[in-house]
Amino acid sequence: MEKFSYEQFSPFLAQKSMALLEGSLRLLLIAIVAYIGIRAVRFGLNKLEIFLLTMREDADKNRLAAEKRVKTLIGLLLTICLTLVWVIAVVMSLDQIGLDITPILASAGIVGLAVGFGAQNLVRDVIHGFFIILENQVQVGDVAVVNGTGGLVEAISFRTITLRDLSGTVHIFPNGTVATLSNMTKDWSYYLLDIGVAYKEDTDRVSAVMKEVGKELHEDPEIGPNILEPIEILGVDQFGDSAVVIKARLKTLPIKQWMVGREYRRRLKKAFDEKGIEIPFPHRTLYMGEASRPFTVKGTFAHAEMETP
Repeated sequence: MEKFSYEQFSPFLAQKSMALLEGSLRLLLIAIVAYIGIRAVRFGLNKLEIFLLTMREDADKNRLAAEKRVKTLIGLLLTICLTLVWVIAVVMSLDQIGLDITPILASAGIVGLAVGFGAQNLVRDVIHGFFIILENQVQVGDVAVVNGTGGLVEAISFRTITLRDLSGTVHIFPNGTVATLSNMTKDWSYYLLDIGVAYKEDTDRVSAVMKEVGKELHEDPEIGPNILEPIEILGVDQFGDSAVVIKARLKTLPIKQWMVGREYRRRLKKAFDEKGIEIPFPHRTLYMGEASRPFTVKGTFAHAEMETP
């Protein structure tokens, strides 16, 4: 049997040692680059968080809600970025230790394609939800109309918006299906008033009474703090079938417009009664046809008597 000496194995061992050393250095370099990448991602997202908070500081009155929303966005971006960095680092490491990553990449591509087709609605919802939260289109506590359905926003996530309407019914909308979104309580609100008075009334006098009632309401210690500006009388808006309609509006704090508007209407009705201003209602004339003779109506101070001749 032929014997092999150390001198015969030394070139082979040296070659293997160099390959192992190069592989280890490459793995170490990959780990260092991944670490630097993670630190860079965290640093960049931290700066982005500070920028978003600064930008939202004046726009959002509720700073805690703004911080929560921004942290949610930053957390999602951080998870996505860290996942990408680690996946790339692991794939490159497997390639350096001699494993064939082609089947792995092919399998990952097939699995990703299948998941993409199966979860495309979920991905669409998450993407739409991301921009809804990023742009602060609506937040918890707002009153909004989503796809024609109105209600109080009870919850917002990257996947759904949850509304509860006035009857207590809960409506859940996937973010990807939101075609129209109307926020009725963003920053401030308006309460619109269409006040109908009789044609015989002086519209300037009616407007003056409306302003007077609005001023009294603004000075009320309980209701007044919810009103941001004096009542705005827009003027005669239309000539109705039985009334002249005067349009006005009240600017209030968010979600306070209905409470303020109801109290204003209550006081305005009393003021109209005191001033003798008529609020008309539709009148109808009944015609029984030629076969029916007209009714004769006689009235007295004590009672009204109806006779048929």
